[in-house]
Amino acid sequence: MSLNSISPENEETQANTEIDAVRYGQFMDALKSEQNLLMAVLGGLAASVVAAVLWAAITYATNYQIGFMAIGVGFLVGFVVRYLGKGISISFGIVGAAFALFGCLLGNLLTTVIVASQLEGSSLSMVLSTLLYDPTIVFEVIKATFSPIDLLFYGIAVYEGYKFSFRQISEEELASLQKLKN
Repeated sequence: MSLNSISPENEETQANTEIDAVRYGQFMDALKSEQNLLMAVLGGLAASVVAAVLWAAITYATNYQIGFMAIGVGFLVGFVVRYLGKGISISFGIVGAAFALFGCLLGNLLTTVIVASQLEGSSLSMVLSTLLYDPTIVFEVIKATFSPIDLLFYGIAVYEGYKFSFRQISEEELASLQKLKN
């Protein structure tokens, strides 16, 4: 039988193990000391911008608005927040969720900027400078290009940004915290 199969011996071993509270406390303290919220924020920001640019480029290249790109945004942002932040606190999930939403909104906005520059025969920098000069236009553009289905994809992206932002505890780490009962 494989190690992953359930057998009476494995069930008995699992029933006779429990987490050592002292070692668990030390382990959690060590994980908390490795957390870096600043790196999570900076990484989340960078990942959301990169994902938004990729979203706009793919949308422009395919000439098709692909809503499930939001799922990729959420995954990328969450992964980067987890990798750089090494967080186990809820604040890391919030950072991942917020930047996933930001990346989705920015991706849609950049797509609109590309299309507007093509339609107007203007450069991307000119259209972007117009938006930076009058930020109220940004909200109008987002409102005008919004579709109800965006809520579904944004929701999935936010969920993934949250879910993937936490450091994962491996089975080996958990096993090292168990003590056998006699």
